[in-house]
Amino acid sequence: MFNRLIINELLRWKSSALRKPLVLRGARQVGKTVVARMLGATYDHFSELNLERPEQAAFFKRGLTPAEIIQAVKLEQGIPANASSWLLFLDEIQACPEAVAMIRYFYEDLPQLHVLAAGSLLEIALQREHISFPVGRVEFRYLYPMNFEEFLEAIADSGVQDIFRQVPSPASAEELLFRLFHQYALIGGMPEAVAVYAGTREIPAVNRIYENLFAAYLDDIPKYARNDSMVRVLRHCLRAAPAQAGSRISFAGFGESNYGSREAGEALRTLEQVMLLSLLYPATSVQSPFVSNLRKSPRLQFIDTGLIHYLCGVQQELIGMNDLMGAFRGRIIEQLTGQELMARDSSIRRTPLFWVRDKTQSQAELDFLEVRGSVPVPIEVKSGATGTLRSLNRFIEMCPDAKTAIRLYRGRFSDQKVEQEGVRFRLLNVPYYHAAKVDDYLDYAKTVK
Repeated sequence: MFNRLIINELLRWKSSALRKPLVLRGARQVGKTVVARMLGATYDHFSELNLERPEQAAFFKRGLTPAEIIQAVKLEQGIPANASSWLLFLDEIQACPEAVAMIRYFYEDLPQLHVLAAGSLLEIALQREHISFPVGRVEFRYLYPMNFEEFLEAIADSGVQDIFRQVPSPASAEELLFRLFHQYALIGGMPEAVAVYAGTREIPAVNRIYENLFAAYLDDIPKYARNDSMVRVLRHCLRAAPAQAGSRISFAGFGESNYGSREAGEALRTLEQVMLLSLLYPATSVQSPFVSNLRKSPRLQFIDTGLIHYLCGVQQELIGMNDLMGAFRGRIIEQLTGQELMARDSSIRRTPLFWVRDKTQSQAELDFLEVRGSVPVPIEVKSGATGTLRSLNRFIEMCPDAKTAIRLYRGRFSDQKVEQEGVRFRLLNVPYYHAAKVDDYLDYAKTVK
């Protein structure tokens, strides 16, 4: 088992006096069950019920009260009646609507009970069964593929991990971290793929994991497609999505198909619900609040770069690559940056924001836009120290509240004072392997004037 950063968040939940039943959400095979078992190891007793198994779902289908369900589970699994440290884990909870409905009563009738649930097709099942989680009685956390820090814990020694956590990085370690980040870009963060790579260092062995994983994603589609026609649209969109990662897309004709905007849009939003991809919509304002403009075309964020490289047949291009800006015409580093930004916070599902200005003769597109409080921080992902920052400069000119900007690039950390068209701002040049730590760099900048 590899350490996952979400464990710290789950331990805080465990010790909270305001704890509610917790639902862990994420795509299939991102490690939800393993994380639950890791948390369970911190209890004296741990019970795991897979609700896709009829005999285990039966606990919730017999019309029992919450207290009777707990008594039945304890008897079946040999849990002491007075167990004070016990975690009940309900896996694949979407398969049993009765269990979803019961969670509110666990909170109301048995507040001392520690209940963790997980589901990968949860939103689809809730819509189909016309049920919902009771507002205010359930907590949620979100699990994504392993990020770079977690990848390092799997393949590198603790010294490298400690160096990675330093902000800024020691100059002597930057080339090592770039090399490891390029490995991460190639392998991705799907836990089983990382485990196989950590044990074999063989990409062909990892490819067998990718093949089985993607086949399972395709096989899942009939479980949530509303009819046979939508099965075909969903399968097409899922197959086409990896090649569009990091690009702004149009729904109509998506993936060189004949599907209209309505069909493809429904399919892509459904794939977003099951967390196989995300649709990132841009902001268009230059003043707070900075919110997504749903009238603009979105950028497609796929679940994982390792799957992208395998499915698109471009793995060989990354082997030995020195700068990820050369991969996928620069779209892979944007996809990977988005992946790192999304995985920072397990408490909410928040897609990264970017910014566009679509005006005749004056178009600009900023790669990412972070907002701290109400203060915007423009972020560009560029190749080397000489990469142009035209869109970033344009945003700074139009937005007087933006005083600090970040360039993620293939180079060393530096801190610059910049003046552009009479506007002064601070530019933090950050190695792109530290995309997940942009908040730490902004905090660091406050300490260094």
